Amino acid sequence: MARAARPSDIYLDGAGRNLARNGFTGAAHKRAQADTIAWLEACRGSLDLVFDDPPTFSNSKRAEDFDLQRDHVRQLQLCGEHLAPDGVIAFHNNVRRFRLDAGALAGFEVREITCATIPPDFARDQKIHQPFERRLR
Repeated sequence: MARAARPSDIYLDGAGRNLARNGFTGAAHKRAQADTIAWLEACRGSLDLVFDDPPTFSNSKRAEDFDLQRDHVRQLQLCGEHLAPDGVIAFHNNVRRFRLDAGALAGFEVREITCATIPPDFARDQKIHQPFERRLR
């Protein structure tokens, strides 16, 4: 009996297809299913684009407990440590009550891009997600 695909596998496969459709193939364009903070702490090198779409929380047996509101600053600081000079961090979440700790992220230029990313059929409720674009200053 085949094992059912985990949601993270499905999302990674979809991201891979999207990357390929847009011409981003090869070893330079990596996808990873990992504890993001641990992965970034071990990361060597710089990143041109980070698409950071963390879970609201995690109580996975494979990773330390994660809470987006509590841990987003550490995660984004680590992304920034590896960001190339003209790099961009696209940070997204689905927490309706999420509050970005902009004061703790003073080294970033932050631009909320929610309005530009809401499809017309969701225009009535713009709190379905909260995407932000970040660049180092």
